[in-house]
Amino acid sequence: MAEEKQLTQEEKDDQMINEAFQQLLNDYISSRHRKKVDLITKAFNFARQAHRGVRRLSGEPYIMHPIAVAQIACSEVGLGSTSICAALLHDVVEDTDYTVEDIQNIFGAKIAQIVDGLTKISGGIFGEQASAQAENFKKLLLTMSDDIRVIIIKICDRLHNMRTLESQPANKQYKIAGETLYIYAPLANRLGLNKIKSELENLSFRFEHPDEYASIESKLKLTSEERDELFSQFTSPIEDALKQMGIKYEIKERVKTPYSIWNKMQNKHVSFEEIYDILAVRIIFTPNNRNEEVNECFNIYVAISKIYKSHPDRLRDWLSQPKANGYQALHVTLMSKQGQWIEVQIRSDRMDEIAEQGFAAHWKYKDGIEEEYTEDENELNEWLRTIKEILDDPQPDAMDFLDTIKLNLFASEIFVFTPKGEIRTLPAGCTALDFAFSIHTFLGSHCIGAKVNHKLVPLSYKLQSGDQVEILTSKSQHVNAGWINFVSTAKAKAKIQAILRRDNREIQHEGEEILNGFLKKNGFEPTTAMADKLAEFHEYSKRVEFFQALGEKIVLLGEKDVDELNGKNKIDDVNKGWRKFIPFVGSDKKKKDESSKQELFVVPDKFNRKKPIYINEENIKQYKFMGCCHPIPGDDALGYINNKNQIEIHKRACPVAAKLKTSYGNRIIDIKWDMHKKLYFDATIRISGIDRMGMLNDITQVISSQMSVNIHKILITCEEGIFEGTIEMRVHDRENVRAIIDNLKIIQDLKEISEIM
Repeated sequence: MAEEKQLTQEEKDDQMINEAFQQLLNDYISSRHRKKVDLITKAFNFARQAHRGVRRLSGEPYIMHPIAVAQIACSEVGLGSTSICAALLHDVVEDTDYTVEDIQNIFGAKIAQIVDGLTKISGGIFGEQASAQAENFKKLLLTMSDDIRVIIIKICDRLHNMRTLESQPANKQYKIAGETLYIYAPLANRLGLNKIKSELENLSFRFEHPDEYASIESKLKLTSEERDELFSQFTSPIEDALKQMGIKYEIKERVKTPYSIWNKMQNKHVSFEEIYDILAVRIIFTPNNRNEEVNECFNIYVAISKIYKSHPDRLRDWLSQPKANGYQALHVTLMSKQGQWIEVQIRSDRMDEIAEQGFAAHWKYKDGIEEEYTEDENELNEWLRTIKEILDDPQPDAMDFLDTIKLNLFASEIFVFTPKGEIRTLPAGCTALDFAFSIHTFLGSHCIGAKVNHKLVPLSYKLQSGDQVEILTSKSQHVNAGWINFVSTAKAKAKIQAILRRDNREIQHEGEEILNGFLKKNGFEPTTAMADKLAEFHEYSKRVEFFQALGEKIVLLGEKDVDELNGKNKIDDVNKGWRKFIPFVGSDKKKKDESSKQELFVVPDKFNRKKPIYINEENIKQYKFMGCCHPIPGDDALGYINNKNQIEIHKRACPVAAKLKTSYGNRIIDIKWDMHKKLYFDATIRISGIDRMGMLNDITQVISSQMSVNIHKILITCEEGIFEGTIEMRVHDRENVRAIIDNLKIIQDLKEISEIM
């Protein structure tokens, strides 16, 4: 009977697998790519056999995951047979006994190269303490610089992982969602995969902040009828004008995503109700003549600006000079009859496809070889070259490496001109020095200043779109450590750090010589343990930093260092004098410090990281609450196991936590609050409104009398009848803060209230 049931399950699985694969084949056959059905079927059968008997955490057969990734690559990105085969095979080398050589022998060098790039690695470039994620990401990027399809398939893989993240434990969810938001969503954006970027952001947001996500989702549903009505009223006269022009068009409603809304609420300190650009309108047309599509965009703009008044400062022309990710469109903001500004995006069908599918869509409009990619995409090639340069000089620290790469994933660009009139794309906020390094490392390292629009400016001058820049150099100029503080591009940062490291190596070598001489002179064996001991004594976390300080003569070695090595600097030895007879003199502070250190929980070897830890009044002092984000009970929080095996508590939205999730995801643990409103924590709210008699009294009445909350500090400034300020309070948890804000909203003339997170 059991066997019969088992067989039935197997049959069900086989049916599900065959249907999913058939759907993939159908989508592939209906695409414009050459029909290599045999090769795809061969890859599918190979992967199916390799993963036979293995199931995912969700319970479905493992082969469903590679099929889903291949499906995304085929139908949502528009990739061809090589990419589909690589997607079907992407986990074979990692999870089975097959090697890259096996894949190469059966499917050829190109597919094997992509699969190799997608295979995770162990050990490495950064050393033992480094993160496997940064290591894997590095390998991805190395392979990507040879074939861009590696990273595109990786993004498809990540999208399916995010879609099926519910089956994972909470600590894994935070790790994967954080990593996605920090690296993969900006990557998708950089490659022009707008649709996928938005979905990755939303899914990450849903798992990181489920309550906020649900709240925004419900508010969007509640206001959808109102938006639909505004959309139809606004677009009706536009449709009439386009019909008269004889244009084949489609008008779409674009609603801001929950993640974008939440991001704006955080950055601008506004509520959902105060965001006015939730709705945008997209006009997508099929040009009568493909060569005239840019002119047709402007013709549509002229026609609609006769109906509605346009905002003079909000015309964005990405037609003549597309964004670095290939995005082309004309954005104009119009005043509706309802008194609301609405953005209208005008694009051709080709531009729309590139906006959604990025560089992959370019292939559809090429007549060349199947899957011809990036050969004439100068901007992307430039970006890949920069990535390659950074990789050629690897960062020793995983976090630094990820940061450097992330700098390059910029969304907003400016266009500047060389003295000869050549145009260069740079990230917004970059300086004259960034521009110098973007042209050549020699130019950057010997730069003394610049002429912007023929006027002399310093290296730190921030460039604007349309500036013409000439770099001034001197052979006597050398790279300065202070430069790192004002450059903003990845290339400039990486090059400055590389040059400084090269210079520092000599100083560090000198410092090491000084240390070895000192140790030998005092009868000690020069070992790394001795160096580490003295580095810790002088409060340097890394040995190389200590060598640097010795080489620069910041640290001078003497008798105290000898005492430290001999163990004479201990507290017990200090107390051997008269102090030992008066034990309470000067010892209290040390005792307190020691007791607080002892209180911290240390993670044991066999600690289950999948289970959440519950924080209550009894054990709260065992954990380190970090000052970077000031988490309090009720916050969406997570734990991070640091190098000392102590648990640090961060808010999930904390920028430091974002890096930790990306680089050290295996050390992330889930946090649950189990508090009973006994302890107090600091919280701050920001208020502004119209000043009147008794306003402050009304505010303090609500907080102190109604809510029984202790006000710690009030800072209010008033100018021309408008006041703004901050209130610091002692609260039990985040729920307390939300209740206070809700009660303050009732006060007359109090216009804006927000929490400072």
